[in-house]
Amino acid sequence: MSSQPGRVPFGALTLDYPLSIGVFGTYSEAQRAVDALSDAGFPVQNCLIVGTDLRQLERVTGRLTWGRVLLGGALSGLWLGLFVGLIFSLFVTTQGGVPPVFSTMVFGAVFGAVWAAIGYAATRGRRDFTSVSRIVPSRFEVLAEHKVAQQARELLAKAGIVTAGPPTV
Repeated sequence: MSSQPGRVPFGALTLDYPLSIGVFGTYSEAQRAVDALSDAGFPVQNCLIVGTDLRQLERVTGRLTWGRVLLGGALSGLWLGLFVGLIFSLFVTTQGGVPPVFSTMVFGAVFGAVWAAIGYAATRGRRDFTSVSRIVPSRFEVLAEHKVAQQARELLAKAGIVTAGPPTV
């Protein structure tokens, strides 16, 4: 069972005097090494997989124009207006006129477009593109408590799992 980063206390992500037992090129290789240790009866609660040599990848997805900025802001505001309108409609009864859902959607769209335009104008053309980014590790190092590190290395060697580099101290 794995847990999501950030959902465990920080103390659970530390080891006392950790030593490297292997360096791997992918997370799945590091995971396979820990699984092999588990299959051999090793106390895997003494292990930690650490992504190292971090790189930021940014994929440019398109050109940012005034049209895209205004449309994106309007659509974002429209959704917010729909939400607020639905909440208002639970408490307000209308007698003729425009139901609160439609009016809040219009106000939300206008507000969203104006707010997006202000934000885009503030950049003064320094970032006229859209992108997505991600931070990825280049290597994965498996660490173990110092008292069981040598045993872990021996079990990995016995299982035929080759690491990318010598253990570091």
